Amino acid sequence: MPANAEAEELVLFRDTVVRVLDKAVTPHYEQWDKDGIVPRELWRTLGEAGLLCVDAPEAYGGCGVPFDYSVAVGAEMARMGFGALSTNVMVHSDIVAPYLSHLGNEEQRQRWLPGMATGEVVGAIAMTEPGAGSDLQAMRTRAVADGDDYILNGSKTFITNGQHADLVIVAARTDPAAGARGISLFLVDAALEGFSRGRNLDKIGQHCGDTSELFFSDMRLPRSALLGEEGQGFVYLMQELPRERLAIGAGSVAAARGALDLTIAYANERIVFGQKLKQLQNTRFRIAEMETEYRINKAFVDQCIDEYGRGELDAATASMAKYSATEMQCRVADGCLQLFGGYGYTTEYPISRAFTDARVQRIYGGTSEIMKEVIARSVLGRS
Repeated sequence: MPANAEAEELVLFRDTVVRVLDKAVTPHYEQWDKDGIVPRELWRTLGEAGLLCVDAPEAYGGCGVPFDYSVAVGAEMARMGFGALSTNVMVHSDIVAPYLSHLGNEEQRQRWLPGMATGEVVGAIAMTEPGAGSDLQAMRTRAVADGDDYILNGSKTFITNGQHADLVIVAARTDPAAGARGISLFLVDAALEGFSRGRNLDKIGQHCGDTSELFFSDMRLPRSALLGEEGQGFVYLMQELPRERLAIGAGSVAAARGALDLTIAYANERIVFGQKLKQLQNTRFRIAEMETEYRINKAFVDQCIDEYGRGELDAATASMAKYSATEMQCRVADGCLQLFGGYGYTTEYPISRAFTDARVQRIYGGTSEIMKEVIARSVLGRS
């Protein structure tokens, strides 16, 4: 298909995403934010509209389209101010589904992917523990072989989609003496005995994005729950992290666009000292600075999306995209809120949500500090 035809199809798809969100999300999002969670039926609505797992193979319920289309779903959510929903869907479609597509066997794919595409199954991934965040090698959750099964014990925290999840990819130690080589991944059915959900964590932003504690108590898993090979979990996590970090970066760029659009509209309406806010030099210079930062990061993220589509995106470059875009998003959100003055600090104005939702971007998916270490190692080598 010619490049211009592909671009036109992607534009049409984005228009569809916006129409669905305007109808299904916009009228309710403020209430969901107050409730602290989106309703479970929203997942089925998004699935029916074809907005989940869009780049998964058609044989498993997806549309088999390029990664750009999956990016478009989360990006439009972020741009429209639905940061928590963008995060929820990104984890489901851009992390859990690709793990299944890339690492799962035929039985596992057939069991889980079609339901994820329709929204009947919600996916989550559980790596972080109370004492092990970015340091995955410090995890304590154990899966001990017991005949034809594994017995899973441990806990995870900060798990996106934890309250709604039907399927959780759990990283656990299968060989405590093997370090990174002793970690394996498991497809955990949340309906099995021994699985329990803790509280829905109260956060400073992304309020309606459920972020939960999960517990596994003598949970018996069949051997068929092992994802990929035993002991290769850390390798798999490293292989899949570039897509996750790129998706986060793309969401940050889109969220910055949304914050800028709100601020530009406000600057055209607000009267200060007898003139429009946009006529003040400080406003003009700050908008110019932030627009420039946005465009530079968008160009880089778009380049990374192209590289990922060609199978050429490496971990360090993905880390650069995540680090740069999320830091930019936070600066832009702060700068935009400042131009709103006191109104920006009230929840009545959406810019306040853009500000609080932005902060976590520098933390999840690997903190900015971890990103800089990954980048430094690629440039300088290990110390």
